[in-house]
Amino acid sequence: MLAKPDGGRLRAGSGWAYEYKLDGYRCCMRVAADGTTVLTSRNGIDFTGEFPTLTGVLDPGRALVLDGEIVACGEDGKVDFGLLQERRGRYQKSRTARREGPFEDVRVRFLAFDLLRLDGKSLLDEPYDRRRALLEELPMPEPDLVTLVPAITFDDLTARGHTPQDVLHQAAGEGYEGLIAKLRSSVYVPGRRPDSWLKHPFIRTQEVVVCGWRPGQRGFTGTLGSLLLGAHDPDTGDLVYIGDVGTGFSQQERADLQERLEGLARRTHPFATTPPREDVAKARWVEPVLVGEVRYRQFTRGAGRLRHTSWRGLRQDKETTEVIAPRNTPAPGPAPEPAPKKITVQAGKRRLTLSNLDKPMFPDGFTKGEVVNYYSHIAPVLLPHLAGRPVTFIRYPDGVGGQQFFEKNAPQGAPDWLRTALLPSTGSRGSGGTISYPLIDDLPALVWAANMAALELHIPQWTVGPGPKRRPPDRLVFDLDPGEGTTIVECCRVAERLYEVLREDGLTPYAKTSGSKGMQVYAGIRTRSADAPSAYAKAVAERFARETPELVTAKMAKSLRPGKVFIDWSQNNPAKTTVAPYSLRGREHPTASTPVSWDEVRACRRAQDLVFTADDVLERVAELGDLFADIGETRAPLPKP
Repeated sequence: MLAKPDGGRLRAGSGWAYEYKLDGYRCCMRVAADGTTVLTSRNGIDFTGEFPTLTGVLDPGRALVLDGEIVACGEDGKVDFGLLQERRGRYQKSRTARREGPFEDVRVRFLAFDLLRLDGKSLLDEPYDRRRALLEELPMPEPDLVTLVPAITFDDLTARGHTPQDVLHQAAGEGYEGLIAKLRSSVYVPGRRPDSWLKHPFIRTQEVVVCGWRPGQRGFTGTLGSLLLGAHDPDTGDLVYIGDVGTGFSQQERADLQERLEGLARRTHPFATTPPREDVAKARWVEPVLVGEVRYRQFTRGAGRLRHTSWRGLRQDKETTEVIAPRNTPAPGPAPEPAPKKITVQAGKRRLTLSNLDKPMFPDGFTKGEVVNYYSHIAPVLLPHLAGRPVTFIRYPDGVGGQQFFEKNAPQGAPDWLRTALLPSTGSRGSGGTISYPLIDDLPALVWAANMAALELHIPQWTVGPGPKRRPPDRLVFDLDPGEGTTIVECCRVAERLYEVLREDGLTPYAKTSGSKGMQVYAGIRTRSADAPSAYAKAVAERFARETPELVTAKMAKSLRPGKVFIDWSQNNPAKTTVAPYSLRGREHPTASTPVSWDEVRACRRAQDLVFTADDVLERVAELGDLFADIGETRAPLPKP
């Protein structure tokens, strides 16, 4: 039995019960009276050998059939679909190589949510309440391996003074994919999507048929660059083109997919209608036999294309015939219920009240809730770069496109636990006064800032402490700003030269995108002079301008910038700030200032090669870690200009 989308309206009323929506492999667990266990996927794949730790766990002395989901859990105990996909990839390789190998490094669990047979008797025609009651009576001796999906009825919520929205926010906080609302009177209908099971997801995902691929370019030369996707038209059943996906892959996934797709090559596209030539340039077509899943932000109604896609992995538990394209028009039904304006969440050791999480912050629909989610997940690598540095916010209370403003002083109403640094004002308009800068050095402070729509975080090249005292600069920065007619590609060529010069001077250079048009090159330094970094950076910038005046300018005048890269050496002035690593930017899409490797800098030939959205950054960090992590450990004496 399958769940049907709820159209954005989470159902309420005494007839409903709610379960967490899981992100794993749907599975039937068949347990014989002697405890012998067989695991099968929705489309008949035998999972028994792949997940041996889940067999023999239940020994109830009664034959039964459970419906549920196999999930993988990270170290924090939260469900992680990416871990499950990675584990499956290793399992498939071990089978091909005919090698046995344990996969105990990835913790898997079977989460049961329905009971279909008991003691040889079918329970399909029993109501949900009856099946659930029988399920809850079953002994679960090893809950770390096999346990129940939490469920609660609307009536129980009401008795506790709660609402379905409270369950929804709890599910979000615990890392689940959404909620399933189930009619308590509903029978179990295999293979159907009736109105009695309704899913309310937090993210939009789509199953896709892999129909082709494009070779990678620049940094991905020699590997798979993107996949061309198809799905069946919901009205005609024809296989139609619905877009492509080029992000979300690990390097290993790109290699594995390419090897697999090369064995499925065909000469022509498999679609019922030929896609526009510009959409499928350089395509290499394959037999449409593989099913995958992507995350996406929008489905265009006219062209029928998925936009802002990110790869989630192959779905070998799904058949290609089951892959149906989203409809071009909204599904009929009641209007969605408005989300609550305020919710309370736990961030570290603090409880915070967040508001208007469904409010779009970016033109592409990225919401404040997604901003908070991004900053919460990127916190482990972002916070070390903010630690001890007074933060200047750029706030967008009405989202990108609305009014924006810089904010240095901690605003009125800031929580009393927020750490601040009272420092003399260095700006001309505030000379002689003081500014109470916020110090964003833990998760609660970061979530608080995100809730204020502080999309951009800017920091100086120095820290404070002990006490309200500015310390000497510990970072050197070259801000590379492309003038009209140039892009980050030209910035990369300048950055390559900076790499060589800084290395010759005994410094270790690091690069990151600005998250907008340009990039920055950094180095950790030791100096006692607040003015020395600007002097050194200016000397290097002017040298580059003399050597290649057709490409570089060291002067700020905008009239001198067209066709050139401006090296802004003044960012080292103690009064100046630069966008922090991993900070979002207030642009059309939720791009972020992203550390990049020098191989990526050298390989960059198109501006889009170094454009990273919030989703991309989280995936990069999961794969590559923090490429800026060692900047504090590689500090070296600043040379004289």
